[in-house]
Amino acid sequence: MSDYRGKVVLVNLWATWCLPCRREMPSMERLSQRLHGQPFVILAVNQEEDADQVFIFTAQLDPAPSFPILFDHDSKVAHAWGVLGLPSSFILDKQGRVVYRAMGGRDFDHREIEQTIRGLIVK
Repeated sequence: MSDYRGKVVLVNLWATWCLPCRREMPSMERLSQRLHGQPFVILAVNQEEDADQVFIFTAQLDPAPSFPILFDHDSKVAHAWGVLGLPSSFILDKQGRVVYRAMGGRDFDHREIEQTIRGLIVK
């Protein structure tokens, strides 16, 4: 995470078998596109699946996610972050502090979430 200091980071832990995860992925891409060029990054951390499963799923999305998809094959990241269910999301401020946590699906391009992130960007 130290690579992302100075940026607002949305960390989303997800899996292709998780229906709320599948539904929120397009809204994360729309948010990513709206904030393109800003000090903001989305990191989608897939849980316990292989790259083929993930890329088959993401290839079906229009548009495909432009943000990094990382793999947590042994759930070490999920355990370290105290994740109890999927999807789980965390927004980190520019100093790397968790300022927002959510368990369950979200509409990430909802105006309130976008405004919260924009507010963190300008701080």
